[in-house]
Amino acid sequence: MRNSIEFEVYGDYALFTDPLTKMGGEKLSYQIPTYQSLKGILESVYWKPTLIMIVDEVRVMNAIRMESKGIRPIDYSGGNTLANYTYIRQPRYQVRAHFEFNMNRQDMAYDRNEHKHHNMLKRAVKAGGRRDIFLGTRECQGYVEPCVFGEGKGAYDDVEELHFGHMVHGINYPDETGRDQMEVRLWNPVMRNGIIQFIRPEECTQVRKISDMKPKSFNQANVESVEDLYAQIGEEGKG
Repeated sequence: MRNSIEFEVYGDYALFTDPLTKMGGEKLSYQIPTYQSLKGILESVYWKPTLIMIVDEVRVMNAIRMESKGIRPIDYSGGNTLANYTYIRQPRYQVRAHFEFNMNRQDMAYDRNEHKHHNMLKRAVKAGGRRDIFLGTRECQGYVEPCVFGEGKGAYDDVEELHFGHMVHGINYPDETGRDQMEVRLWNPVMRNGIIQFIRPEECTQVRKISDMKPKSFNQANVESVEDLYAQIGEEGKG
């Protein structure tokens, strides 16, 4: 796959929140990461508005184990609320993804240097990411490192097929779709021999509008080109 990257992400806990459980404050994690959560992890590793990160597949390495905890969420109206959150314990995943240029952003045409973006992305994965990594929510710290997708023993390598029902695939934002609205995508994931192959966002047939939204404007005044970033890293390496 052109401009591909392979990495492993892991942590002590993950909370890929099922939105149906958020209304009452008793958050329950999906059993597997959503496309959007893995895309968010990749964008924490390396993000530019020039690019669209595409998650191709995820391999579940550790057995899916859930653990419930009593949590005291912030209550801005006062009081001392106690909630019950259900997390995934000891999550570990191998991820294969790639990037494409965001052709809806003509304002970022000056930053389309495929080779340098790919090098910067690989460098960022090796460094553990340019920003903090979270597995679903901020309290679930994650860690990223390079890997070879498919290497090692996974907990579900011998499970032919496992269905996870109806769940969120991800969020559509206007700068990626060209539509001035935020939308949510739904799908029905299936894991085969430990691997979930994601359909592309535009292939999702179940799309619901959330709200109207305008894309943020970027240009050379507020976004540094990859050539400039690459040159800075080269100078730092010489020092």
